[in-house]
Amino acid sequence: MNRDLDSMENYVVRSVEIERDHGKVSILQVADSPGVAARLFSALSDSGINVDLIIQNVSEDGLSDITFTVPRSSLDEAAGICRRVSEEIGCRSVDADAGIAKVSVCGVGMRSHPGVAAWMFGALAEAGINIEMISSSEIKISCVVRDSDAERAEKVVADAFEIDAD
Repeated sequence: MNRDLDSMENYVVRSVEIERDHGKVSILQVADSPGVAARLFSALSDSGINVDLIIQNVSEDGLSDITFTVPRSSLDEAAGICRRVSEEIGCRSVDADAGIAKVSVCGVGMRSHPGVAAWMFGALAEAGINIEMISSSEIKISCVVRDSDAERAEKVVADAFEIDAD
């Protein structure tokens, strides 16, 4: 194995990042059927809107909620597109929220060290900071929190992993 990779693996979490330039769009109680997500995200793509985190959950009654983040500068346009598309596909409501931020931990070592998410979520919970969305990959975990909690979230997560916040 490459020695550089071995040494990189020693850094479970290398950085904590905060992004405050995002907004959140939620489409509530939309039909859980093939093509709905494609129709929605095609319309956003056709308008040049860059979508970041996407979360979909399915309820027991055949409906789902879809929530995603976009650059805050695109939030109003994205919500408008979703409202237009929702008239075609049906949903209970479309909500837009500019008051969010994203706090993320990154590190190559996360691939081989279980518990990073639990540690991060625990630090936020202990500080009384609610997590609204979670997204993860092998080397990054992101949590959407209230923008008013952003700086505190960055600090408590950085303190939890004993690293300097950027």
